[in-house]
Amino acid sequence: MTTSLKFESYDAAVSWLFVQLPNYQKEGLKAYKPGLETILALLLAIDDPHNKFKSIHLAGTNGKGSVAHMLASVYQTAGYKVGIFTSPHISDFRERIKINGQLVSEQLVLDFVNQNAPLIQELNATFFEITTALAFSVFAKEQVDLAIIETGLGGRLDSTNVLTPIASVITNIGLDHQQFLGDTLALIAKEKAGIIKPGVPVIVGKKQKETEEVFEQVAQKNNSTLLYAVPCDYPSDLLGLFQEENKATVFTTIEILQEELPVRQRDVQEGLLQVAEETNFKGRFQQIGSEPLTIVDAAHNLDGVKNLMSELSHLTFDELHLIYGASNDKDVQEIIDLLPKSAHFYFVEFDSPRSVKSDQFEELGKQNKLSVSTYKGSAKALESAQIKATKKDLILLFGSFYIMSEII
Repeated sequence: MTTSLKFESYDAAVSWLFVQLPNYQKEGLKAYKPGLETILALLLAIDDPHNKFKSIHLAGTNGKGSVAHMLASVYQTAGYKVGIFTSPHISDFRERIKINGQLVSEQLVLDFVNQNAPLIQELNATFFEITTALAFSVFAKEQVDLAIIETGLGGRLDSTNVLTPIASVITNIGLDHQQFLGDTLALIAKEKAGIIKPGVPVIVGKKQKETEEVFEQVAQKNNSTLLYAVPCDYPSDLLGLFQEENKATVFTTIEILQEELPVRQRDVQEGLLQVAEETNFKGRFQQIGSEPLTIVDAAHNLDGVKNLMSELSHLTFDELHLIYGASNDKDVQEIIDLLPKSAHFYFVEFDSPRSVKSDQFEELGKQNKLSVSTYKGSAKALESAQIKATKKDLILLFGSFYIMSEII
């Protein structure tokens, strides 16, 4: 028996979504519900909105957010009305669902939750299933020309995998979420390859010997054209050498879709130069301060942190101040092994049951003989780093999205 719910405000509705429903960001493994039965039932009840717009479907370990926003910026510059669905958000739930860079309205969120709360309860839908259905509903209602949809976790059993897109994009494969996806690159690639649909072209951002055969077999089985990304020489406002791979993925996707979604060369050039402004994109090697130079980045897994450390080798600074927090499903020791031991470490316990705790960080600091201090919240850690740092130092905040939510 479901209870009749009616929320008077957007804040109340979103609070209910976060508190009452299974939420992976908050609870981790016990909130993970693989399979498409619930999302299909939910979408059927709201008239199957996912069948009412064109989409590009994105999976991969790193780079999904950057690729999604680069694509959106190019197509927006070309005059298309473009929706983006990504996760997680940094500070505002509505960052997950944007149209031409604008956050979805609070009223649309409130109306959707009020109309569907009984069904949500009846189906015991998860936070991500509801958010996915909300995004699809908004994009159908607003009649977008294109929606760029990022998977939440994996691909094959992800709630977004009800789409039949005009292109499937897999950015790269790295070791992350092994407890859900498998403990080898080939097994993880097989899960990500689950987004490949019959006859739909698939673009892979990075050619990796461990995953080539997986993608080729799945593409052949689905009679799908498989392309690997080719380099793109156009500059972008998104900083970081790791964006070269993402730009190549974007460029190759645009080329393969030129007949269905034509854009001019000028649109590609201009779109790539104004990604942050056009799409309201934040948190990827983003400078938020100078003297000392202060950068935030969403790197949270091994490949992401390797890219980030490579990026630092191209910067000039005196001392390095690292502000880092992590969810407890990450192997923090593996991350620490990638970091310069001469840095000043500011470890952060954030407000979530999934956070690595301060005492765990202190123990890791002792084991690795690091200069360590711990904080409850990244704002306090940043304040401490700013006091200690000189104008020629570098402060870097990275790790969980929770780390950025207090700062950006």
